[in-house]
Amino acid sequence: MFGVWKIDFLYILNLGKFSLKILTVVGARPQFIKAACVSRAIARRSHITEVIVHTGQHFDENMSDVFFKEMGIPQPTYNLGISALSHGAMTGKMLESIEEIILVESPDWVLVYGDTNSTLAGALAASKLHTKVAHVEAGLRSFNMRMPEEQNRILTDMISTVLFCPTYQAVENLFNEGFQTKNAEVVNVGDVMLDAAMFYGNHAVKPDWFGKQEIPTDFVLTTLHRAENTDDPAKLREIARALNQIHKQTTLILPLHPRTKQKLDEFDISLHVFSVAPVSYLEMCYLLKNCKYVITDSGGLQKESYFFKKPCLILRDETEWMELVTLEANKLIGSRYNDIIDASVRFNQEKIDFKKDLYGRGDTAERVVEYLASYQNRSQVD
Repeated sequence: MFGVWKIDFLYILNLGKFSLKILTVVGARPQFIKAACVSRAIARRSHITEVIVHTGQHFDENMSDVFFKEMGIPQPTYNLGISALSHGAMTGKMLESIEEIILVESPDWVLVYGDTNSTLAGALAASKLHTKVAHVEAGLRSFNMRMPEEQNRILTDMISTVLFCPTYQAVENLFNEGFQTKNAEVVNVGDVMLDAAMFYGNHAVKPDWFGKQEIPTDFVLTTLHRAENTDDPAKLREIARALNQIHKQTTLILPLHPRTKQKLDEFDISLHVFSVAPVSYLEMCYLLKNCKYVITDSGGLQKESYFFKKPCLILRDETEWMELVTLEANKLIGSRYNDIIDASVRFNQEKIDFKKDLYGRGDTAERVVEYLASYQNRSQVD
């Protein structure tokens, strides 16, 4: 079914009658943030058990462990420690391990988030064992099949039982692909990242290093990690040159992804901005609250900029969040030096309307959990 889902009142009355086990698969930083919101909603229901599998795709302290600590996510039941491999090897090892866990745990649902190798591995393992798959952030499309993320999200959507879409555009994408004829339920529940921004934004933490450095209040928050930019020396050199130039006029703060640092060293590219180690989500909330605008190639940060009412320049040629480009809150600028410089000059002078409600009401996690419980009730009653 399409459009905004409304839970049947009779199913709410019966939620306590059936026990439910959800196996959640996460592996990358954005998934920890989304899972934190849903895990809180699960914890409020005594009849639902959650088993968390951390694939290890993001594995160091700043990219992984700190998120579980500061966001109150239950510690993973399983930590697979699978990282630093090629796409095929990583996905294959995850698939093998998750399959074994599903056989041991016998969950009612496998819950996956987003578009990473962990997402695809979890969905494939469940599907092959005839376990129901729920995909949070379904229906997103960049229409660039060279992106591993695009391949992962399309394949995951194809084998999911329930597709939880963050926007009407995502629902429309699935409708255009013929999902109304497939044996899957498509539901617009809103964006769980809005839940996170609303909840954790009130708990933002100022980074320790921020007060020890002379950083102007009109700094630009910057991130750079996508393989299409970092693995291409020509693109990475153009982006770095543009960021260095912007930094001469306006301070750029760049939490530096480990892989980006590795590529900068490998290609002997100098980056003269204020670079710091990856920050926690609560620290990122602080930086978003206080920055002038954002430059990024991240998918999630494009939306978070909007949630915190900050303009965003996107270092890509396409995006999954075209509604923000249409609204002119975000701009696609690619990776060429001149385009980045020109956009940064023009963008500073524009006023943007951040009042539009594009991503729900901030209750997505509750709606996801209620829907899974309702689905389970229906199937057991039937």
